[in-house]
Amino acid sequence: MSLRTVTAAAGAACSALVLLLTAPGAASAATGQFRYTYTTDEGYDAVGFLRDPAGGRCVNLPTPAAGPGTVSRAPKNLTDSTATVFLDADCEGDTYYVLRPGGGASDRLLLRSVVFS
Repeated sequence: MSLRTVTAAAGAACSALVLLLTAPGAASAATGQFRYTYTTDEGYDAVGFLRDPAGGRCVNLPTPAAGPGTVSRAPKNLTDSTATVFLDADCEGDTYYVLRPGGGASDRLLLRSVVFS
């Protein structure tokens, strides 16, 4: 092997290592959909969803066509991560429920925010 071949191989190995260390990990995001139901200001039931939500970050559930702070219900965790849902916004308060991947809850479970782990 020539010195040029050894140097090129070492350079490629170092580049691959740097790429591995700087690439974001796939474990930091949930893959799939998180669904929930809410009632619009006109009284209609609507389904909201989050697609491939970020992990470790609180999400206040969007409720288009409904007033701010509208309570959602009946979550379905169709992601590959555990979802912790909270009754209060900003993932605060003592009222929360943990949904396993693929799990769901009835209309009785109310929520305003969620975090994925």
